Amino acid sequence: MDLLDFIPFKTEFAKAYHGLTGNATHTSETPEFSELKVRRYTRKASDISEFITTKVDHWLGWDLRSEKTAVGGMSVIRAEVTSFALLGMKIQVTFGLLEEEDVNGETLTTLNAKAVTQIESKGDMGESRRMIRMMLGATDFEFRRDILDEEDYYLRALDAKTSASAFQQMFDEARLHHKKKTSGSPKATAIEFHKTPAKKQAISFTMPPKPTDPSLSSSPANGQNGTAGTEGAAPSKPKVTIITTKKSF
Repeated sequence: MDLLDFIPFKTEFAKAYHGLTGNATHTSETPEFSELKVRRYTRKASDISEFITTKVDHWLGWDLRSEKTAVGGMSVIRAEVTSFALLGMKIQVTFGLLEEEDVNGETLTTLNAKAVTQIESKGDMGESRRMIRMMLGATDFEFRRDILDEEDYYLRALDAKTSASAFQQMFDEARLHHKKKTSGSPKATAIEFHKTPAKKQAISFTMPPKPTDPSLSSSPANGQNGTAGTEGAAPSKPKVTIITTKKSF
């Protein structure tokens, strides 16, 4: 036994630490927290996948994105969750179901999950872990009579180690954290829209010809001489005639 196990609230401190430093969570065979343990049920994969899709359709903030069968017969369900605690941040949740037969020919289904929060900061306050716990907890309650523990699985499975490792590899190798932009990556350039100036069109103004005076055109010389004669001459003074009488009074 580790001495750290005697520390009170050890699990709560560990969850708080991971909530502040991580934005992705996934299930595994040996998880740090018990709610992230890989689930196994003695039910068909179609029954469990139908239950998960039904919950996604009815739960508030959950949206079903896709449901398909991957290589190897694994069923993959992808959903997007709106986190109210993170003010509307999106969490991408993926569930994987693999169906196999045991030594007795009965059906066994393994359920794995992972979640990634679409946030730029390092931690998501544990929201990705809570989304997984929320769905796996509902699945455990629905199929509580069909839960298969780890010891029984290794006794009943045909090749438990190979099957478990192959299925777990898909989640272990998946990129859980967002890839940060490197310093050498090209930055997005802003698109600028320039308004082309309107072309100036030169408008030529043509003065219409002056109407000709028939009286002036008939005698242009007289008009020009008369004007020239009167322009430079000074105005003549009027003559005053004084009339006197020689008669004396």
